[in-house]
Amino acid sequence: MISGETKLYGIIGNPVAHTMSPPMHNAAFKELQLDCVYVPFLVEESGLTNAIEGIRAMNIKGLNVTMPHKLAVIPLLDILDPLAEKIGAVNTVVNNSGILTGYNTDADGFIKALLDNCIYTRGQRVVVIGAGGVSRAICFALAEHKYEVCIVNRTYKKALGLANEVSHMFNKDVKAYEMNEQNLKSILSGADILVNATSIGMDSTIGKTPVASTLLSPELVVFDTIYCPIETKLLKSAKNIGAKVIGGLDMLLWQGAIAFKLWTGLEAPFEIMKKELSKILELNEN
Repeated sequence: MISGETKLYGIIGNPVAHTMSPPMHNAAFKELQLDCVYVPFLVEESGLTNAIEGIRAMNIKGLNVTMPHKLAVIPLLDILDPLAEKIGAVNTVVNNSGILTGYNTDADGFIKALLDNCIYTRGQRVVVIGAGGVSRAICFALAEHKYEVCIVNRTYKKALGLANEVSHMFNKDVKAYEMNEQNLKSILSGADILVNATSIGMDSTIGKTPVASTLLSPELVVFDTIYCPIETKLLKSAKNIGAKVIGGLDMLLWQGAIAFKLWTGLEAPFEIMKKELSKILELNEN
């Protein structure tokens, strides 16, 4: 029952029609009997400043931030958590009496998803495709946890810029490559984990993959950060050759659970959130 006492949370981005965060968080609020509701807000890039001011004006208690706002939102906030500042991307905002603090739960959510799938070995070689907000969080998290990282992107300059930042921050030699078949073939031959941190495989690119199946191997762990569809073409190709696969649902759940605790101070009911998401995604695919 929504009332004048109901606390409002949400997600801003463009697009947001595909987001699974509302059912996940609303199921968590219901389970813990919290008078809260979570809704999506479609925010154009030109409207981001007004949207952030609206958080204060309407006393919205917390937000998730998704593409394309994870970097642009930073100068509009009052405080940055040290991890978010280090990464240079924000995906969670907490409103404390009009003071907006930005966090990044993607980084810890990604590592939790790896550990949840029994990927423990530090020093493994990881190829990350993409150089946007999600990729930034993943690359910083991997470097901090002692994995060896290389970044592949369609725009080499962006890959190099991110690689240099991570290298400087962690005193590591992070490589950057332009995304083409020749480079991917060379890099993946010595890799342990492949991470797709791009949007290739969702929305208008469903049925496409950033990496041809011929470049995959059974020894590779393939992690796709996309969660809709549950099984992208990349994951299907990897599974078909016997590789271990991890879908974006795992990362979505963990980053959501961490954000939930930042907003409420309570441990998220993880299994309830997972059950709700799985049910909805399976219905959508059927």
